[in-house]
Amino acid sequence: MSEEKQNKFAFIRKMGPLLGLLLLGLTLTILSDRFLTVNNLLNVTRQISINAIISVGMTLVILTGGIDLSVGSIVALTGSITAGLLVGGQSIFLAILVGMLVGVTLGLCNGLLITRGRIPPFIATLGIMTAARGFTLVYTEGRPITGMGEGFRFLGGGYIGGIPVPVIIMIIIFIATYIMLKKTRLGRYIYAIGGNEEAARLSGINTKKILLSVYALGGLLAGFSGIIMASRLNSAQPTAGISFELDAIAAVVLGGTSFAGGGGTIGGTLIGAFIIGILDNGLNL
Repeated sequence: MSEEKQNKFAFIRKMGPLLGLLLLGLTLTILSDRFLTVNNLLNVTRQISINAIISVGMTLVILTGGIDLSVGSIVALTGSITAGLLVGGQSIFLAILVGMLVGVTLGLCNGLLITRGRIPPFIATLGIMTAARGFTLVYTEGRPITGMGEGFRFLGGGYIGGIPVPVIIMIIIFIATYIMLKKTRLGRYIYAIGGNEEAARLSGINTKKILLSVYALGGLLAGFSGIIMASRLNSAQPTAGISFELDAIAAVVLGGTSFAGGGGTIGGTLIGAFIIGILDNGLNL
């Protein structure tokens, strides 16, 4: 392939998701006069915030050449445990902390199975997905948990300066992850492992430690999303998060991240999440 064709391919890969999002937005603006309104755009952004936060963790995982199928079940389990603690009289801070620790722990289990157990990511995370869903059903006895109090609802349903709190959280997480990938050693190592894990290991990178950190972050973000979802609905459903892993993977891939690992951006993932959210919203309109 000539250098000119390579440059064109790189440009299309980089700008394609953004052009697709703009074209989709233009089409829906023409088809519906309700699409391009402040209320509707805020609603779309709030709706995609949970998937977008999960997709950040999924981006890190896919950049290393892996996959995480357990995020949907982690959403359900962390939301249920947090809600159960709140209903049981625990403080909001403690309930959220425990919920996030559950998410990190499940992410670490994924990482340990992959790095120490040498189990392929697809199989390892599929096993954790099934186990976490089972734990959720046992913990909730198959019933929703409700009545968590108004203070907790602010996290998922409150506003700051007219902007939904989940949207503000999403923006902060994306900015922090962008800085981490572009400006830190961990970010460079993630790309290196995705490009060639064996070469990264031979160059002195502790690939097992990096992979463990990536899956732990993925579990943490999925767990936090589960807490936000429970707060927004004021209810923790044992069936929550079903197929969320597919939505997250779709957002990452639509954003231009390579399934083979080593290539992609966190900004592209945000665009991919918006494409999915705007498409859903447009079809509803």
